[in-house]
Amino acid sequence: MRFEVWAPQAERVALECAGATRAMERDAGRAGWWTAEAEAEDGTRYGFSVDGGPVLPDPRSRRQPDGPDGLSAVVDHDRYAWRTPWAGRGVREAVLYELHVGTYTREGTLDAAADRLRHLADLGVTHVELMPLCPFPGRHGWGYEGVSLWAVHEPYGGPEALKRFVDAAHGLGLGVVLDVVHNHLGPSGNYLPAFGPYFTETHHTPWGAAVNLDAPGSDEVRAYLVGSALAWLRDYRLDGLRLDAVHALRDTRACHFLEELSAAVDSLSDDLGRPLSLIGESDLGDPRVVTPRARGGLGLHAQWNDDFHHALHTALTGEAQGYYEDFARAPLAALGKTMTRGFFHDGTYSTFRGRAHGRPVDRARTPAHRFLGYAQTHDQIGNRAQGDRLSASLSPGLLACAAALTLMGPFTPMLFMGEEWGATTPWQFFTDHTDPELAEAVRRGRRREFAAHGWAEEDIPDPQDPAARERSCLDWSQPETGHHARVLAWHRELISLRRARADLMDPDLAAVRVAFDERARWFAFRRGDLKIAVNLAGEAAAVPLGHNHARVLAAWEPVEPPGADGLLRLPAESCAVLGPA
Repeated sequence: MRFEVWAPQAERVALECAGATRAMERDAGRAGWWTAEAEAEDGTRYGFSVDGGPVLPDPRSRRQPDGPDGLSAVVDHDRYAWRTPWAGRGVREAVLYELHVGTYTREGTLDAAADRLRHLADLGVTHVELMPLCPFPGRHGWGYEGVSLWAVHEPYGGPEALKRFVDAAHGLGLGVVLDVVHNHLGPSGNYLPAFGPYFTETHHTPWGAAVNLDAPGSDEVRAYLVGSALAWLRDYRLDGLRLDAVHALRDTRACHFLEELSAAVDSLSDDLGRPLSLIGESDLGDPRVVTPRARGGLGLHAQWNDDFHHALHTALTGEAQGYYEDFARAPLAALGKTMTRGFFHDGTYSTFRGRAHGRPVDRARTPAHRFLGYAQTHDQIGNRAQGDRLSASLSPGLLACAAALTLMGPFTPMLFMGEEWGATTPWQFFTDHTDPELAEAVRRGRRREFAAHGWAEEDIPDPQDPAARERSCLDWSQPETGHHARVLAWHRELISLRRARADLMDPDLAAVRVAFDERARWFAFRRGDLKIAVNLAGEAAAVPLGHNHARVLAAWEPVEPPGADGLLRLPAESCAVLGPA
């Protein structure tokens, strides 16, 4: 087997493979690359030593059986016999479901999660969006401090388990999207700097020195990241990638890294003959992220839309702290603007940022499905002090309203695991750092962050306490009991309605019509021949819908169609979907 590694500044590099050490030779055709051949097979342990230093894992390791600090292991991807023929599934007309493997079940493995996929197929979602799977220290964590960007976290089951999961999902008609992190690596187990200039002091990010996308040596760093992305899509038959915090990718080159990645993924899609999607998390408020490359954009296929979330959250909860401040002044107006124009901040002043923010969306050229809409995500729950979901403070009726606004709205909807039944388990921030100093630094930092917002230190969960993860695991006894069963049935009904009604798939943002009353707290919007009305108030509301929508297609509480006065009389904290008679 041929082994290779990029170490441009090294004087010598050695390969340790199956207990034997041999010197590597410079690759005459590729500057900075070293190669060697050795007998190896699936599972063989190996690593590299640079200039006589310790033996380190391969930057392109496909498996880390003993965690980020151990030797790498060879993976023969051809050993797995795929069971499910799969033509692929794009994210247009999708309903996504964000899932964290470590808390979706108590077992916290990919195989255990695969056993629960039938629930998602019955729910009606089209894609599972897995939170990051790259190896990280310890057993449990969110996954955003991963290293070894080509490998699968061993406690989740490693590479074979991911293939079994994807195979099972495809067998049920579910696409699989993986969350990947290119903007930083975790602070522990990251050995990339020993090999080359993977990071640069030219730019700084919240995690320190930036990933090197534009300084000397950045050609190979970009190739490293693009190669990792293509490997996930190719070797594991994934349907797409969610790109974490692309606004933190510091890149001043003429061709932005995201544009390069987009071109490579589209090329792979052509080669494989199946759709592949890139979904960005962006705080830029810039539609160029999802504008096709041919029109001067970066070419991602979709992006998360936090503006929709913030408007919806303030409308539901009344919260006004931090970045919710601008939205909370007139939350229904903010909701109406995002649902018809894509962004709330489209060049307007942001009090939270202290400056103007965003750019208008060209509604004539940007389809609504390029934006993901959601009421809850791992970020918006887990980055609260207690990790409390909407269900901790809202009635089942208001949860039903949130579902109607998300699933009937113009954007590609996404749910966070357990949201579909109003799960009462929190989803807290938790870590399992093996370095005591790092663990203490994270603990202190978390408490200091929330103390600044008025929280008592003793009320902030210790992220290193195993109980934080245990509390965050879904309770699978809930979905079929009490109001949880009713909330679940409502989500199933709305997703089924979305699939059945072409009007709900219309990508034209300019065609969405909204009406609302801030004081009375009702909001209504039109999608083609359908009208959706929600009443967020604690008392009944009369919503003017006109005379031509006289058939109730779905309702949280029993309602009669509008009468001769054109008013829909909605009970408190309820919602309804209406169509023509």
